Amino acid sequence: MRVIDLGTLDYRTAWQRQEAEHERVLGGDEEVILLVEHTPVITFGRRAADSASHLVASQEQLAAAGVEIVESDRGGDITFHGPGQLVAYPIVRLADHRLSVGAYVKALEHSVIATMADFGLNGSLDPSAIGVWVPSDTACQVSDSECLMAKICALGVRIKRGVSMHGIALNVTTDLSYFDLIVPCGIADRHVTSLKTLLGDNCPTMADMKSALVSRLRERLEPVNAR
Repeated sequence: MRVIDLGTLDYRTAWQRQEAEHERVLGGDEEVILLVEHTPVITFGRRAADSASHLVASQEQLAAAGVEIVESDRGGDITFHGPGQLVAYPIVRLADHRLSVGAYVKALEHSVIATMADFGLNGSLDPSAIGVWVPSDTACQVSDSECLMAKICALGVRIKRGVSMHGIALNVTTDLSYFDLIVPCGIADRHVTSLKTLLGDNCPTMADMKSALVSRLRERLEPVNAR
């Protein structure tokens, strides 16, 4: 599986690159993981009309913050992408991995959880909400029923002709104030966090996070005939 680091790139240009790689993988080329940090952007999912109601910022506020708006074709609700956020777009043939769409989404979520565990953080899933969650208070235990959970990784995919697009967005050193412009993922009663918020000076570098995440994705997405 090839890994291509696009560096920092605007959303639309990265989306065009996804489309080009999707066509190659669909045609039988080697599968690929695209890594990128986006310039500030708020994206809607396929049901843009629903997502639009979760945009709370005015056009003037968006312009002042330098944030563009893009209607994407991924699943999921509204989210923010920007510097300090590790975005990974695996472009793989689900049939090669004998994965349903649901199993593929779980593979991505568990890859993120395993990556976070590499750096001493316990991520978890919520059966009522997609993505990866952590206790909002570092002193709180995941098993504590009174603990408030915060989202650290958003997820939205599209499967087109059996090949995946879009993927995961993990907050590493993301400026969380951007999320005040939206109701993240349409969930009003929970907030968003980052590795930097939770780990402080012990937060891993972006390079270390990329290396760890790629390793965990490869473990989960190894083709069946290669196991």
